[in-house]
This record gives sequence, C-alpha cells and structure tokens, in this order.
Amino acid sequence: MKKEVVIIGGGIIGLCCAYYLQQDGHQVTIVDKSDISSGASFVNAGYITPSHIIPLAAPGMITKGLKWMLNSSSPFYVKPRLDADFLKWSWLFKKSATAKHVERSIPIIKDINLLSRELYTEMKKSNDFDFHYERKGLLMCYQTDKEGEAEWKMGQRAIDEGLNVQNLTKEGVKKLEPNVDFNIKGAVYFDSDAHMTPTDFMPQMITLLRQKGVQFYTNAAITDLHFVDGKIISVQTSKRTLKADEFILSAGSWSSTLAKKLRIRLPLQAGKGYRIDVKEHTGITMPAILAEAKVAVTPMQGFTRFAGTMEIGGINHKINTTRVKAIAKAAETFYNGLEIPSNAIKNAACGLRPCSPDGLPYIGKTKNYKNLTIATGHAMMGWSLGPATGKLVSELIGEKATSMSLEGFEVERFNS
Repeated sequence: MKKEVVIIGGGIIGLCCAYYLQQDGHQVTIVDKSDISSGASFVNAGYITPSHIIPLAAPGMITKGLKWMLNSSSPFYVKPRLDADFLKWSWLFKKSATAKHVERSIPIIKDINLLSRELYTEMKKSNDFDFHYERKGLLMCYQTDKEGEAEWKMGQRAIDEGLNVQNLTKEGVKKLEPNVDFNIKGAVYFDSDAHMTPTDFMPQMITLLRQKGVQFYTNAAITDLHFVDGKIISVQTSKRTLKADEFILSAGSWSSTLAKKLRIRLPLQAGKGYRIDVKEHTGITMPAILAEAKVAVTPMQGFTRFAGTMEIGGINHKINTTRVKAIAKAAETFYNGLEIPSNAIKNAACGLRPCSPDGLPYIGKTKNYKNLTIATGHAMMGWSLGPATGKLVSELIGEKATSMSLEGFEVERFNS
C-alpha cells in the first residue's frame, strides 16, 4: 500500500529516508526549518565507519569529561548547566556508561555500519547520481605508546568482530601515505572504512529527490502537531498545514523538542563539532584520526577537511575559536610541515549532532502513535548510518521485514 509521508528534517537521515521511500513508490514531502545548506550533515568528516564499534557512553567517559571540563581546548566538553533535560540526559549517560552496555552495543553498531556501507556502494553503482566515494580505510594515528596500546586493544576487539585490522609502524603508515611526513609512532589501520565529501553528496541527493517527485518545504519550522486517537493527522508550519498517512521525525538535535509536543520522552543533547577546510594542497590522501587529539582528517574533493570536538552545551551555533585553533594545532603537530592557513581557521563552521544518552540511535515506531516513526540520535555516526536508517525506516513504513534487527534502537527505551 502506497502512502503519503511527511519527513520532518532534511539532514542526511531525512534525505535517506526519502530516497528509499520514493523508491518504494510512496509520495514523500520533506519539511525543514532551514534551507538545507548547512549544519551537521554538511560539516562532518564524511566517514563510513564500521571501525567505530564503541558507543559514546563507555566506561571512563565521565572521568574524561570531568577532567576535560577544565581545558577549554579539550576534544570532549560538557558544559554544566541547571537544565532539567540536560540533567536527566547526564544521569542516563552515566547509567549507560558500563562495560556490559559496550559489549552489547558493539555488534549492533558494527552491523548497522556495514549495512550502511553496502547501501552507499549500491547508491554509487546506481548511476542515479555521481558523488565522491572512496574506500581506502582509516588510520588511527598515535604519538604515544599508551595511546597506541589503547588503539590496538580496540583494533583487536574489532578483529574479534570479523573486521580486518592491522597494527602499523610509522614505516608501515608511510607505505600507505608516502607523500606525508607524519610525526607519529604508528597507527592502527582499519580497511573496512570509506569516506565521502558531504558538500558534494547532499546537494546531489536533494536534486535527485526533487527529480523523483519529492516535495520540499524549506525555511518552514514546525509550530504544532495535530493528533487524534493515537494517530498524527497533520503538522503545522507558519505557512501551511501538511497532512499525511505517515510521519517521520528526523530533525536531529531539535527532535526532542518536537517529541515533547507529542508527550514522548526522547532524551537528546546537541553535540557540537567543528570543521576546518583547507583548499591548499596538503598531500594527504588517507583518512586518519589523530588519536590523542580526537581530530578527524579527510581528503575530500578539492580540499582537506580537519574536524573534531564533541561539545555538549545546548543548541547554539557559536564558534569557539579556542577549540577551532586546537584542531588546527593538533593537525600541525601530527603532520610535519603542515600549515593551516589563517583564513581556513577564520572560515571554520560547526554542526550539532543529536546524541542519545547511550550512544545508540533512535530508530522505530512509537507505542502511542501508530503512524509516527522516529529516526534520530546518531551522534557522530549520522553520516555513516544515513542509508541504513533510511532503508530501515522505509521498511517499517512499508510493513516489510527489516534488513536487520532493531533491537537496541527502541525509541522509547528510556520511558520506563
């Protein structure tokens, strides 16, 4: 049965939902409060990351967060504030940050990342559009023995999950990246990962969806949601009322605010990340994460991107220049001879990633609204998990068997 579907949110998750829904013959409308030209879906590192099997909520993160709170340039920062939603989220995060939770999450995160990588590959082969996509793997570069041991321990756990991982010396890294002078001791190499250029993919996807008949309403914030007898009837913007058979909430960091209108508890905090784009030639051809600094480096089409930080400080787009400069300094510390131009630092941008308390996304139907599907909370893996989430959502709405189990992604898992 073909349905009319309204998607609230036009980031990577919303667009991928639309992509698979229109393939199944549904009539799709996307509504977004912005013009869909900026935000987390445009400023991320562009990674497809089966290597990232550990959720954000893990043992030791609370301790690190407390320590890093005193450092204005730290890679992970939580701004303490007397806000009920933030305090509840923090308590749930602490409750989730256990070894048991990590072990339970590892295969779930790995499987959805592998599904998404497969779907990106299918998109690339479809000839619907021609976006930048390369599978070169990912280097986890380290400068100290302590960090190297921690990264290799992670690598060995990934090997247990069936991924191909190598522990490389500096000389081994040089064979993969011969034109770069690294200031490192070595790197753990995951051949499972791929990378893209978000600012290339997003406009192409929007153009394709328009061509396929998807309707876009941009600069249209949702002001209200109307529901009767456990069913959403319509959503209201400042300009129009949109009716549909099915509704998808994929509004990123703003999803929890909209969920409140439906009396749904959806714990989320915005995790701000920054990016610096360097158009000058860097010689960098391999994606890498600078382990001690938690900075991601991605060779994109026409530029090299340096991205980093997870700043939990509410919904705002203020640029913290201290953190931006810390990203640049880290890059220059790991790559001998690299200079980040001052204009690139000046033109840094940020995006807000929706973070659930346990590091797993929310994907699924709600109990009280039979025609509402939620897809958000992907934190740093939003780009990586876009296609998989879109595919799963389209299967739910089409009442098909899902491509993988949704266990762990339950949207009301914190309601008890």
